[in-house]
Amino acid sequence: MKLTGADLVVKALEAEGVRWTFGIPGTHNTELYDALERSEQVTPMLVTDEQCASFMADGVSRTSDQVGVANVVPGAGVTHCLSGVGEAFMDNVPLVVLATGMRRDTGKSYQLHHIDQLAILRPITKAAFRPERPEDIYPIVRQAFAIARSGTPGPVAVEIPANFFLFSHEIGPLSYDGAGSLRPPEASSGDLDQAARLLEGAAFPALYIGNGAKACQAELIELAEKLGAPVVTTVQGKGVFPEHHPLWLWNTFGNAAPAFVRNIMDRADCLLAIGCRFGEVATASYGLQTPENLIHVDINKDVFHKNYPAKLAVESDAGVFVRGLLERLKRRPQNAALKEEIRRGHEDIWNDWRQSPSKERVTPSLFLSSLQKILGPDAIYATDSGNGTFVAMEMLRLDQPGCFIGPIDYSCMGYSVPAAIGAKLVNPDRPVAALAGDGALLMTGLELMSASHYGIAPLIFVLRDGELSQIVQFQRTSLNRDTCSVLHPYDLEALAKSCHAHYCDLPNDAAIDKTIHAALEKAKDKKPVVINVAIDYSQKTFFTKGVVKTNLWRLPWSERLRMLGRAAYRHLIAR
Repeated sequence: MKLTGADLVVKALEAEGVRWTFGIPGTHNTELYDALERSEQVTPMLVTDEQCASFMADGVSRTSDQVGVANVVPGAGVTHCLSGVGEAFMDNVPLVVLATGMRRDTGKSYQLHHIDQLAILRPITKAAFRPERPEDIYPIVRQAFAIARSGTPGPVAVEIPANFFLFSHEIGPLSYDGAGSLRPPEASSGDLDQAARLLEGAAFPALYIGNGAKACQAELIELAEKLGAPVVTTVQGKGVFPEHHPLWLWNTFGNAAPAFVRNIMDRADCLLAIGCRFGEVATASYGLQTPENLIHVDINKDVFHKNYPAKLAVESDAGVFVRGLLERLKRRPQNAALKEEIRRGHEDIWNDWRQSPSKERVTPSLFLSSLQKILGPDAIYATDSGNGTFVAMEMLRLDQPGCFIGPIDYSCMGYSVPAAIGAKLVNPDRPVAALAGDGALLMTGLELMSASHYGIAPLIFVLRDGELSQIVQFQRTSLNRDTCSVLHPYDLEALAKSCHAHYCDLPNDAAIDKTIHAALEKAKDKKPVVINVAIDYSQKTFFTKGVVKTNLWRLPWSERLRMLGRAAYRHLIAR
């Protein structure tokens, strides 16, 4: 049969269940867009910037069983989308990048947009392909999806030469042999026996859970209850273990956690870490200590012993490991005292937050607790790089995975708005709220017009303090000054209006509930709603204080004294 390369791509996307692609058409891929327009299943969505295309695709992948697809032109289209590809790579998010390549049939050099795209993409993707023949397109695109999903998830790029799109080709029956699909590793009986012995022999075992264990929540609950073990998660693993459970502690431990969490975790003599890498953000600059008996379980053996040496390292799918371990463990007596200690610890934290309300602006704890109560348990929250991520991490209480998405290990500013749009697209019946910094909004806020055009209605809460809050806190703490971290003023209402979005103002605590309800009512109009939140960031998060403490005490004494002296001197002369 005669098919163009564009037809072959679309048939592969349809076979993979893709419903949307994100990008901007250009000279080289007009045939592909024409083929997408003819598809009854796949809709190409126009974005304002290819960075947003990859962030939207990321939001699709993190909040559904679909793999998001960025569809970009060569050259600038590829380089613009790299931030989102890097985020997906660092945060282990499955993604497929369809990158159009140069024509390879003309013999001409210095073609428009011509750069070595695969050389750029390879370091931040699991794999990068270029079909050499038209008949290779269909199986390679299918393989890209398999690789993106398999093992540790991540982005995969496929560069398809423009001439393959342009011309029709004689193609035999379409087939795909399953290449790229890998059976996940499974823990051996010996590893499971040893893990069980270490846990059974511990006086105080604890669990540390990452996003790699998101598919086995029920088993994790059973494991924690069988061991009577307190549970901490990574930042990205928020919600993987239900946070209203009496054994849940916090989203990290060590210096960046409250005192009650540190006190409990300091007693742990065996730590079982599942589906995590002990990365810099998860550990708040490596500011935690693990016991000698560390059992580290992950689907990727390359993460073992990188930052924290393990007594036992087990390469395994999380669910397979936990189910095998449960068969080998005896149920311990219920530790009512531990649960009460955890309950009191959380209660004290909330009491402290409630006792320090903002006098004129919006108190983060009051805002987020009200937001969560009004939106309900199925709401999805998209955060942005900076202080808002850690405020939300500490103050939201989520009970299922996929409800908290944010730029964690690559930490791209501008993530939340397009990611929330992608999440709302695949979850139209669930509330989706972006918690966007006012600096981050300036990077990708124009994507509101895309949401308006396509009738996608997330709630965009702009946490407005006029500063790059996370950076300015570090600057003022260590330098006693702020440089290039106070934002230029802008009219948020006018921006929302120009993008055909609704607008609400949330100036203080008294207006919280009324404004959230008003925003939800406006969203029924199938347009995004921008809410200007006059957030009060005067209280630092546990995370920020912990990172500052960790990094300060890691410095040599001479450097500590120099920095403290500089800050003190600047404070005195500024008075």
